Amino acid sequence: MPNIKASKKAVKVIAKKTANNHELKMRVQNLIRNCDKAIAANNKEEAQSLLKDLQKYADKAVSKGFMKQNTVDREKSRLTQKVKNMK
Repeated sequence: MPNIKASKKAVKVIAKKTANNHELKMRVQNLIRNCDKAIAANNKEEAQSLLKDLQKYADKAVSKGFMKQNTVDREKSRLTQKVKNMK
């Protein structure tokens, strides 16, 4: 444990940032997973809304440096094609 006041504050700030970063990464992963499930269940409306949310949060994750741009582009492209090809 740190003894200096600034170090104690830094520990708290780092913990808060880590929690926020983890939440964003997990949100993106869960949106990808849920979108795949909606596509498998042939639920087009839900898949489209999840895809829209995924695009928003995935771009945010790229801007913060959590994910690479090519990875996000590939995931978005694949899911968009799957949603378009649904009956």
